Amino acid sequence: MRKSLLLTLMLLTGEDWAEAQKSKANYDETKIAPYTLPELMVTADGTKVSTVEDWKSKRRPEVLELFKDHVYGRTPADWGQVKFETLAVKKDALGGKATRKLIQITLADHPGWKGMEVMLYVPNGLGHPAPCFVGPSFGGNHAVSTEKDVPLSTRWMRPNKEKFIVDNRATEKSRGNESSRWPLEMIIGQGFAVATYYYGDIEPDQAEGWKDGLRAVLSKDGANTEWKDGDWGAIGAWAWGLSRIADYLETEGDIDAKKLAVIGHSRLGKTSLWAGAQDIRFGIVISNNSGEGGAATMRRNFGETTAIITKSFPHWFTKTYSSYSDNAAACPVDQHMLIALAAPRPVYIASAVGDEWADPKGEFLSGLNAEPVYELYGKQGYGVSAQPAIDTPVGDAIGYHVRTGKHDVTDYDWEQYLKFAKRHFSK
Repeated sequence: MRKSLLLTLMLLTGEDWAEAQKSKANYDETKIAPYTLPELMVTADGTKVSTVEDWKSKRRPEVLELFKDHVYGRTPADWGQVKFETLAVKKDALGGKATRKLIQITLADHPGWKGMEVMLYVPNGLGHPAPCFVGPSFGGNHAVSTEKDVPLSTRWMRPNKEKFIVDNRATEKSRGNESSRWPLEMIIGQGFAVATYYYGDIEPDQAEGWKDGLRAVLSKDGANTEWKDGDWGAIGAWAWGLSRIADYLETEGDIDAKKLAVIGHSRLGKTSLWAGAQDIRFGIVISNNSGEGGAATMRRNFGETTAIITKSFPHWFTKTYSSYSDNAAACPVDQHMLIALAAPRPVYIASAVGDEWADPKGEFLSGLNAEPVYELYGKQGYGVSAQPAIDTPVGDAIGYHVRTGKHDVTDYDWEQYLKFAKRHFSK
């Protein structure tokens, strides 16, 4: 009980401190100090990137390594055999519109990790393998779906009275509390499958959570390991989980594994961007309100900053990242380079006008400044140079919108993602 109380207090301290910074943060464009972005199209030895081969063989690997060393950390190279076990199949889910499968993913060589439970919805009667959205959830499979026979997660959860999380555990009242962010019937109705998992299956989302999650299990000496510069953070671990779902989907006959779109919101939007950067099996990469450490330009210092996020949530990143909290100019990367790592695959960035904390303009600018890489491939980015009007989507290979409303995932967002995925997956 004492340990649980201590972890709760630690979590609340970080959350409360971050919340307190919202009223103190800069939201005035005129107060942003001049900054220079790191060079995207110049290699470490000073060579200009002018061809696809230059990008693929030299600059892209350099940029990827920089993000590993300075922002998200390095994912371990080996974790042994990945096992898939189908726990349940419901062929008449969503009123007969879909088949629902629950799949347990574990590591044969690491039984200390409890594994992750994936929930997959596939449209019935489609006549061909379905393209699939892949993303993590904040509340668990039972929160994504309103179907009452989805098992309730028993894993640790962040305190939230409004979502009926009691003593860091889900309750029956928490069923469906994330379903508005996952409009399953809309997605299924458009011919897409959905695969999701609870991010807490990988690692509890709090500063000491890594000791009870995958990172400790895969480390050399378990939870006694010192967390060092370059070691992967929670975002890296959550992204690892998305790639293991891709592993499974490659074995699933009802899914077109060549048409996977990775998607995430907020901190899980940061996760989807990092998963897409590392794993090219994700043919589309979607960031919803991912903000600082995600799609927003780091050097703008608008809304949430590196100093705030690394103090509030140090466990999300590699330890090195905090060294740039008061010196963003010293960081060898910025987030336009993260967006560029998706090229030539389509990427969609979404903002909300009421979510200044996530810096909507900074999110737009990262996509804009990633365009030179897409141009190498003969692909068009936004097609505009200024942030578009509210509720006016723009873009081709790089898509963007800033919608009415606050920090959330809405039906409007999904309508754009579905149009974007249909257009690109039909090519």
